Amino acid sequence: MSVSSPTFLPLDDVVYGEAVQVAPDVRRVIAENPSKFTYRGTGTYIIGSGDVVVIDPGPRLDSHRDALAAALKGERVRAILITHCHADHSPLSEWLKAETGAPTFAVGPHETVDEPEGMFEGEEELAVPPDPSEEKDEDEVKMEESTDVDFVPDERVVDGEIVVDGKNLTMRAVTTPGHTANHCCFSLEQSSSLFTGDHIMGWSTTVVSPPDGSMTAYIASLHKVADRADATLWPTHGPPRTDGAEYSRALVEHRLQRERQVLSFIDEHGPSTVPEIVRVLYAEVNPHLHRPAARSVLSHLIKLVDEGQVHVADGGAIRIAAAFAR
Repeated sequence: MSVSSPTFLPLDDVVYGEAVQVAPDVRRVIAENPSKFTYRGTGTYIIGSGDVVVIDPGPRLDSHRDALAAALKGERVRAILITHCHADHSPLSEWLKAETGAPTFAVGPHETVDEPEGMFEGEEELAVPPDPSEEKDEDEVKMEESTDVDFVPDERVVDGEIVVDGKNLTMRAVTTPGHTANHCCFSLEQSSSLFTGDHIMGWSTTVVSPPDGSMTAYIASLHKVADRADATLWPTHGPPRTDGAEYSRALVEHRLQRERQVLSFIDEHGPSTVPEIVRVLYAEVNPHLHRPAARSVLSHLIKLVDEGQVHVADGGAIRIAAAFAR
């Protein structure tokens, strides 16, 4: 059984180090941190003119900090909105808050979730030599090391809350747990635009890594965005989408097809570990991406265990090295 992918779009003509007007009320500054996970880099959005809102200030890169400083010269930052606490999204908010006095808004800090002992044992089976084309191999970076555990918002937002209220600039929180437990999108009400962070990316699917990430929550959040039918989705990574409802539903179907693949594999091969599943189902995918793929497969299996469709064969804990059976 093959899995159909949604139609992904490229982001061409990337400009680093300056703000680019991408819509009448939207500018984007892309950080020069391209990788297998960040695509061309982290896109920080500046909403409005004069009085502005900044979404996801980005990673601690001097070049990106300087680009933001230049773009914001002479403007008043009213609010700093954080979609989630990964190291390419929130860390520069500390500097921006100190420079501008603007408060930070987010669902909350990164949730400390107790990782079951041995959950990721066996993941090393999928390790491959570093990619010589990159200065560092992102697959060797542990997920917890990419989390901004120091970030704590000044204001915690809830779903549907108006976080910035103005005649020409109204921003609403749209909570979308899944990629992380505290993930939140933000809508610009005046233009029916939704800034989707890593919940929806224009160029790829999203990694869902337990225990912080939840496939059940992620799929529910995709349905939520599809039902909103915003005119434009603005991901932090990749190009905007003007087919948001259709694209969100295609992402749901992609995940459900992958889930059916996992079940078919177990039906055919009997009790199976995550590495065994990944090597076959992701055979056409760059091997350097097999370890993050294993996290998403594990998240699928946790969902399937919760639904009673599979179980751990020996009755032990859910982990990558466990054998899952029907």
